Amino acid sequence: MPASRTAKPKVARPASETPSQPVDPLPRYLNRELEWLEFNSRVLDQASDSSVRLLERAKFLAITGSNLDEFVMVRVGSLKLQGQSGAGRRDPAGLTASEQLQAVARRCHRHVTRQYEILRNEIQPSLAERQVTRVDLNQCSDRTLAAAERHFRGDVVAVLSPQALHDRRFPMLPGLGIHLCVQLRGVAELAPQNTTKVVTGDSPNTDADQEFEPQFAVIPLGRTLPRIVPLPADKSGPTGAMPGGDNSYHYVLLEDLVTHFVDDFFPGREVIQCKPFRITRNADVELREDGAGDLLGGMEEVLESRRLSDVVRLEMDASSSDAIRNYLIESFYVDPEFVFQIDGPLDLTYLFGLHSLEGFSSLRDEPWPPQRSPAIAADETMFTSIAEGDIMLMHPYETFDPVVRLVEEAAIDPDVLAVKQILYRTSRNSPIVAALIRAAERGKYVTAIVELKARFDEARNIEWAREMEQAGVQVIYGIRGLKTHAKVCIIVRREPQGLVRYVHFGTGNYNEVTANLYGDISLLTKDESLGTDATMFFNAVTGASQPQPFQQLAIAPLTLRRTLLEMIRGETERSKQGQRGEIIAKLNALVDTEVIDALYEASQAGVKIQLNVRGVCCLRPGIPGLSETIEVISIVDRFLEHARLMYFRHGGDHKIFISSADWMPRNLDRRVELLVPVNGPEIRKKLRETLQLYFRDNQNAWRMQPDGSYERIRVSKKQKPVRAQETLYREAVQAMKDLKQSSQMTFETHRPTK
Repeated sequence: MPASRTAKPKVARPASETPSQPVDPLPRYLNRELEWLEFNSRVLDQASDSSVRLLERAKFLAITGSNLDEFVMVRVGSLKLQGQSGAGRRDPAGLTASEQLQAVARRCHRHVTRQYEILRNEIQPSLAERQVTRVDLNQCSDRTLAAAERHFRGDVVAVLSPQALHDRRFPMLPGLGIHLCVQLRGVAELAPQNTTKVVTGDSPNTDADQEFEPQFAVIPLGRTLPRIVPLPADKSGPTGAMPGGDNSYHYVLLEDLVTHFVDDFFPGREVIQCKPFRITRNADVELREDGAGDLLGGMEEVLESRRLSDVVRLEMDASSSDAIRNYLIESFYVDPEFVFQIDGPLDLTYLFGLHSLEGFSSLRDEPWPPQRSPAIAADETMFTSIAEGDIMLMHPYETFDPVVRLVEEAAIDPDVLAVKQILYRTSRNSPIVAALIRAAERGKYVTAIVELKARFDEARNIEWAREMEQAGVQVIYGIRGLKTHAKVCIIVRREPQGLVRYVHFGTGNYNEVTANLYGDISLLTKDESLGTDATMFFNAVTGASQPQPFQQLAIAPLTLRRTLLEMIRGETERSKQGQRGEIIAKLNALVDTEVIDALYEASQAGVKIQLNVRGVCCLRPGIPGLSETIEVISIVDRFLEHARLMYFRHGGDHKIFISSADWMPRNLDRRVELLVPVNGPEIRKKLRETLQLYFRDNQNAWRMQPDGSYERIRVSKKQKPVRAQETLYREAVQAMKDLKQSSQMTFETHRPTK
């Protein structure tokens, strides 16, 4: 159990109720933003873990950079807007927006410092030992420098364009791109003519000492040119000039290459300094739906507004001159606390490119190819397999192909009458979208709810929506004021017994690419009541009508919160009556205070509560008199834990649910979500065992402490090492081996052809 405190924390009252009261030093809830940064620190720990293979460590470092970018764009951007509004409202942890910003800035600076310490002291030296080397053009051989110059003159100089800056007027630079700020020495031609320099004090008036105001230019590097430029090795032997070399890979980053030859852009001028910088713009720009008559057009305006929004973070090379530093800060109006001087390459996501290098397989994880589910026969249609009983898939241990196959088969099956699906995020070349288009072109009734407000996927979803509309798909752009986040696909098929609904419910998106990286659950069923509920739910969304009472499903924002609280309070009441109460939940985030309070109450009644929360958890576990029966762990491993899965003992009835919703106000109140019961006994048993498995993990699990910090769970000498993700994969492999072995022991006769 987590370490505990001796005193029960008091509840901090909202500032609106007691504006003059001091904030309680130990509030009932933890701050969401600081807990997110705590999560990213757990990811960063993987980059520093010597037991993790080297290129995987580089990938984790890149992930922390990408995560922090999105956090600053969205969460810091939101806090800045709150602070500018002048509202003194406090969050559940008792902090105002300005207090949160100060705390976040301090944590971000510590986090960035640690990122680059790991890069400089651990990742880069270890990669260099394995002949993956970042070349310093100031210290390389003539051969390497000549190759760099050929690449610059042949592929770079014709693409990039410098732009002189006047009166601090920057061109509209995109956020998160790498740009170069060039400081040029002022020239006499640009100075006022026929002026006499006045001598004051003991300063001599000499032409040699005459200085002119420095000038600046910017070179945006854009996204057309690759950031990693391969170069031949300095030493004799294998050159490793191109990716895929067995022994070495030498490279230079684009910004270093351009900096080295920057004089070519400014003939006749003296370059004093050229340094990279990067800006982050506020992405917390939402659509005012009450004023948007055309949602699609309104979303395009949101994308444009995001491109032009204020700068909330400035990153620059730590060796930048005072002139460049001051010029950038004043030009972008950035708060000093969100100016980051980086001792290393800006934007760590370039490490993703190194992770994918060919020829260095020993530096990456052993491949875990997704397995075929034993419940799905390769020589049968998906409809035949599902008709034999509910099927549960655990991705990425089991392949996502059956979900894609189901939609593709529906597109060409003459007995399929209709396909209805919600698309929140899809892949760039989505086979599911292509199948929906084929289905519509074949005359089937196809309806797609495309959520245009899916942050950072808006542009792609707009493109898909238009393409599907042109093919005859009935496209619905979600619900006014809500994001449609549920994952469901309904296929209506004519069969001898009448119309049958085949339904897919999921915890993750219809994206076959991320399905190989995210841990999610799929449920495939032809259960009549679930099919009826799914159809009623879908029609209520598309028809903007009041949903009728469901038999099994719970839907946010209408009934999901109530159902969830009823399940928690049911365990509380049973425990008060002397029965055994137990809750196990796997989530991405736990933020909602009403749910947290219900869990606190359940804990005080003696309910055993185990929470596996990947990211933000605002609940304080292990506090006597409040949450002493609550344990919170977080798993950070090879795959992103994304499934929402929950178990309630329910008096021995063992209720299991999968869901698209985390326990956050946005999911329970401002999104369209689903809570889906799992009815098959074998599937329920498997999911319960999976939930319990995570709490036996002693390789990649962290236990949350009452103060919001985390301690890594270490295996003792007496314990057997348990790694949950590896166990789940090995179980999927073994299931296929067992299937093949059983099929080899079965005699199959040849039958005469008709």
